[in-house]
Amino acid sequence: MNDTNLEMQHDNNNPGYLVAGLVLGGLLGALVGALVMLLLAPQSGTKTRKQIRRKARDMGKQYTKTMESGANQVRDKAHHVTTSIHDRAEDLQQRGQEAVEEQRERWSPVVEAGRTAVNG
Repeated sequence: MNDTNLEMQHDNNNPGYLVAGLVLGGLLGALVGALVMLLLAPQSGTKTRKQIRRKARDMGKQYTKTMESGANQVRDKAHHVTTSIHDRAEDLQQRGQEAVEEQRERWSPVVEAGRTAVNG
């Protein structure tokens, strides 16, 4: 495996790494926050449970937003890559057609001379 492939595999700007980092960071932060809240809560158990439910809903909404954002980043990157590949393929096709035409023009007189020599 060459250095370029290794760099691509460990590229921290890769949308997959961004999404994973955001999700893991969000979940870890929420877990730590919930534990601290439980340990330091100077209120009744009923009130604490309501607060935990509210925080859990908020975390779920934030998780959904984060996942949607990550999915959009991945979708945008995939579109960019697809467009880039398509553009390169068109360029290569055009260059190939030009090379074929150039060789046809170059060898056409030789082919005609050969035909004339054979047919007399």
